[in-house]
Amino acid sequence: MNSHPIASVLRRRDAIVRLLREEPVRSQEELQRLLSRRGFEATQPTLSRDVRDLGLVKTPRGYALPGAVDPADDAQRRLARLEKVLSDSVLSVRVAGTLVVLKTPPAGAHPVARVLDEAGLPEAVGTIAGDDTVFVAAVDAASARALAARLSAPGAPAPARRRDV
Repeated sequence: MNSHPIASVLRRRDAIVRLLREEPVRSQEELQRLLSRRGFEATQPTLSRDVRDLGLVKTPRGYALPGAVDPADDAQRRLARLEKVLSDSVLSVRVAGTLVVLKTPPAGAHPVARVLDEAGLPEAVGTIAGDDTVFVAAVDAASARALAARLSAPGAPAPARRRDV
């Protein structure tokens, strides 16, 4: 008997939720194996859609259900990632009115902008990334200066970074 495709999707996603409540699942490959043991066959693209549609969060311990991640841990993880990207990829930080301009190596701007957006910094309204330049729109000129200082803070930037704050 063929079941309705939507019903099979719902059953598979319910199995994913049950699995995550029972044990840590560190990768989609592991999730695929665990589902297979429970009688669910799913391709990697299907699992990627399930992960996205269920809103699963990737943590250092594996996938977590939405709301299962401590917001303080999540914020700390985002800020640590921001610090790493700043130190690895940002060559200079400058203020231009209400913009903060970050220079990166070629093809480095997009990952920097994404991490900045995900960090949820209160001074930043949004980013625009080119190839090697990120424009960060700040709330106002004072916020732009504060943001530039924050992004140029000791410990975050590479030693060779030019600081035009």
